[in-house]
Amino acid sequence: MSNHEERKRREALIYHAKPIPGKIKVVPTKKYSTQRDLALAYSPGVAAPCLEIEKDLNNAYKYTGKGNLVAVISNGTAVLGLGDIGPEASKPVMEGKGLLFKIFADIDVFDIEVGTKDIDSFIETVKNIAPTFGGINLEDIKAPEAFEIERRLKEELDIPVMHDDQHGTAIISAAALLNALEIANKNIEEAKMVISGAGSAAIACAKLYVSLGLKPENIIMFNSKGSLQKDDPKLSEMQKEFASEKKYKDLADAVKNADVFVGLSVGGILSADMLKTMAKNPVVFAMANPNPEIEYKLAVDTRDDVIMATGRSDNPNQVNNVLGFPFIFRGALDVRATKINEEMKLAAVKALANLAKEPVPEQVNIAYGETKMNFGREYIIPKPFDSRLLTVVPPAVAKAAMESGVAKEPIEDWKRYEDELYERQGGDNKITRLLLNRAKTNPKKVVFAEADHLDVMKTAQIVHDEGIAIPVLLGRREVIEELMQEIEFEGKGISIIDPKSDEEKEQRDKFAEIFWQSRKRDGITLYDAQKLMRERNYFAAMMVNEGQADALLSGYSRAYPSVVKPMLDLIGMAKGVSRIAATNLMNTSRGPLFISDTSINIDPDAKDLARIAQMTAYTVKMFGLEPVMGMISYANFGSSEKPSASKVKEAVEYLHKVCPDICVDGELQVDFALNKEMLQNKFPFSKLVGRKINTLIYPNLTAANSTYKLLKELNNTDSIGPIMMGLNKPAHILQLGASVEEMVNMTAVAVVDAQEKERKKKPEMHI
Repeated sequence: MSNHEERKRREALIYHAKPIPGKIKVVPTKKYSTQRDLALAYSPGVAAPCLEIEKDLNNAYKYTGKGNLVAVISNGTAVLGLGDIGPEASKPVMEGKGLLFKIFADIDVFDIEVGTKDIDSFIETVKNIAPTFGGINLEDIKAPEAFEIERRLKEELDIPVMHDDQHGTAIISAAALLNALEIANKNIEEAKMVISGAGSAAIACAKLYVSLGLKPENIIMFNSKGSLQKDDPKLSEMQKEFASEKKYKDLADAVKNADVFVGLSVGGILSADMLKTMAKNPVVFAMANPNPEIEYKLAVDTRDDVIMATGRSDNPNQVNNVLGFPFIFRGALDVRATKINEEMKLAAVKALANLAKEPVPEQVNIAYGETKMNFGREYIIPKPFDSRLLTVVPPAVAKAAMESGVAKEPIEDWKRYEDELYERQGGDNKITRLLLNRAKTNPKKVVFAEADHLDVMKTAQIVHDEGIAIPVLLGRREVIEELMQEIEFEGKGISIIDPKSDEEKEQRDKFAEIFWQSRKRDGITLYDAQKLMRERNYFAAMMVNEGQADALLSGYSRAYPSVVKPMLDLIGMAKGVSRIAATNLMNTSRGPLFISDTSINIDPDAKDLARIAQMTAYTVKMFGLEPVMGMISYANFGSSEKPSASKVKEAVEYLHKVCPDICVDGELQVDFALNKEMLQNKFPFSKLVGRKINTLIYPNLTAANSTYKLLKELNNTDSIGPIMMGLNKPAHILQLGASVEEMVNMTAVAVVDAQEKERKKKPEMHI
């Protein structure tokens, strides 16, 4: 095992062990602060709902969390490519599945690991615990037992049961197949398909494709021994459905003139020569992980007409089960479906296929570093980060459940249901994942001005290894090299620069000359410039100015003013900007919330507030969100004539006049800004009525800074920032003593800022 692999192994172990073992926990949903609360929650108050449920078992959905609770159940016999590792060893995977259920569809999960390989015993265990749950997700159970277990549980239970390993891949790939064949101008009824793999996922895929119109006789299925043959007594009953009368010499023989290749087997099994023999516009789904049956680049280099999908996130068209199971269960739970039937699975397929044809939201384009994604060869299924999945797939599944007669609680108000789904998106750090993902699409060179600190070095290691940025390390060379050795950071090719060293004298003098020439009429002497260039923040800023780096980060160990001054002296403000500002992005339970100005302007006047709002709007758009902005005060809409309130009112008037395209209003108290019902009832004339505010502009530094720090400490809310706004080039300041995670996120901000400035999308100040 290499040092890199060993370090990654240790990181995974620490992630699972610290600060609390595991990945999921139970959180109370009711008040419990008083004796009265506890008396209602338990004895004697709990007797009332118990008796109501005794009268009618359906009341369990009314008085308990059953309706939003799914069991993720495994016996650990077929875990994530690790094989039969046992129930205890499968628990981290099952907890991980629970995490995905929660963050993508707001579904609660108990993971259940069952200590038996006996089919009857396993089924009996699940049946006995089923009253606890609204649905059952079977996971990582080996074939052919998985088929029998799922079949019997679906027959014997009255709640949704699905084995995701079978149906998840089938549903996502089926959506991709429909769109791929449409692009290839081919009819599914006439398509010839070769499937490499004959396990549970392959069988489920084949069955679903057939239900979409693919003819069974046009499917050639292979296992490790060759094509499935009708006369083979070792085949399971399900495999026999896709066995062929004709014998094929090998995979190369079978793929000749085939329209579709579906890979659910092992990496590298489909060669370029085989691909060349396939029909025109071949559809290739190479879904083996981590190495596909044929590498994406090799496939597209071999055939420019290939329509390709893999299971990898670094290729277009990722077949990822997370596109399916959270949203399918969400729709099933919301109508209390008694099962997940074929109609519901087909509804999910068609919803996913149709969603890929819709215009892609800017947030998704930004997340994947695309100018504009359009339906076509490189976009045949939605992206996992597409927030529309939660409002599109569950309603389709729910409607299918209702129409097929398995819904116990049909939905009547679909608009209200869609609003409820939108609210479920909440604050699960999607925006952070989008930010990191976007940075990886086009990593930039970022100077770490304090690289001789351990946590800064750990940050540089992470962003380098994860492909978020290309770090440039400033500081004492011997300390940096010692730290790199200590944390086993190989970092081949990474620049280490000590601005005070003799090795950098030539570069230092060059920077000093440039700085002096630009400021010699402002009281700066050449000696002053040479002295300043020995300071790492000035040196780093000059690197960015001169194009030797794309962005800089500093402030981990130094006071704020000492870091801001070099940025202002050297980098300066963007065109049309008269004052810089800072915003913090808070990942709250209600979703992302930007707070400005958290770090720079102590007591801005009305025009400064308007400028801060305009810069913040630009930054919010940089994250792919449409800004909905509340201008905050202690007063509401002119209820106070005090200067601190009237300046907010004046700022709003400026913005309405000069920037009518920005959705902003105020002055508003914070509770009215964040509570849509209160705002609607009291101030129905506001431009913010019916909108979910994602940005708060505060009247002074004390209020903004205190608010973001209060949220961060009391609610354990993740904060990204301060994000500098208004500078001519990407430069950002870290919080003093920031955590490694915070610095990684700020590195991604710096990279995305550099990407935006590279596109020359600079804010234009009109105020």
